[in-house]
Amino acid sequence: MFRGRPSLAAELLDGPLHGDLPEYDEAHLSSAELTDVAPTEYRADAVIRLTRAGADVLAVVVEVQLRIDARKRRSWPAYVATLHARLSCPVALLVICPDGGVADWAANPIEIGPPASKVVPVALGPNEVPVVTDPAAAQRLPELTVLSTLAHADRTDPIPLFRALFAALDAVDVDRAALYHDFMLTALSAATRKLLEDFMTTTDYPYKSDWARRQFAAGRAEGKTEGKAEGEASAILTVLATRGFDVSDGDRAKITECTDLERLEEWLRRAVTAERVEDLGLEIR
Repeated sequence: MFRGRPSLAAELLDGPLHGDLPEYDEAHLSSAELTDVAPTEYRADAVIRLTRAGADVLAVVVEVQLRIDARKRRSWPAYVATLHARLSCPVALLVICPDGGVADWAANPIEIGPPASKVVPVALGPNEVPVVTDPAAAQRLPELTVLSTLAHADRTDPIPLFRALFAALDAVDVDRAALYHDFMLTALSAATRKLLEDFMTTTDYPYKSDWARRQFAAGRAEGKTEGKAEGEASAILTVLATRGFDVSDGDRAKITECTDLERLEEWLRRAVTAERVEDLGLEIR
């Protein structure tokens, strides 16, 4: 996301820096190789340059940190110093942490030595990522909206977040929308992912992009198929109960978990005349 939208670094730093962010015209992706004169090579996840009237006013080293790693705290000051020497402008270290505990660890100042020589990372965990629920704001800040959904959807009512998320995806190009959508499906918890899939079958937001319309049409079609399958399964169990059959938990699970409409319809036809549950052929899945 930082490589696709370099200004995301400034958007995330704006709050934590409390007004110290310099005015800038553009944000540029820069080389992430932070090699000094020694043989050791340092490579950040991303480096962003903020410029005003063509001059660098702030450089941002972006690091994504998934776990506590003491080695990183030794290399981060080298990133900052090397970039400062290269660009001759102030440098901020922005550490993105999906886990709050890792963010607390990363936020600790890194003492280099006396007197008061230190690097202070700006660590953003779930608690520091702003909640974006306004669709208009989401369209202006699509990447921040994706991070907002990832940070907060498991911890609060996700529906306002989902509305903002798809408004954001509706505003970006097709490739980025597909990338962010697939990323969400892999990063969210199973329960929240199910809520997201259910949302896609029910929302009536007037999406404009072809990608969004295709996604929601597919979601609604899948929802209709699932609903019809549930209805067929319920009908089978009703017929069996009416005819006095005792359906085991295992057979009941086979019926209710099946999503193959043709198979369910065949089971329903057999249920009307079957002399026992085994005549349905449930063992053939």
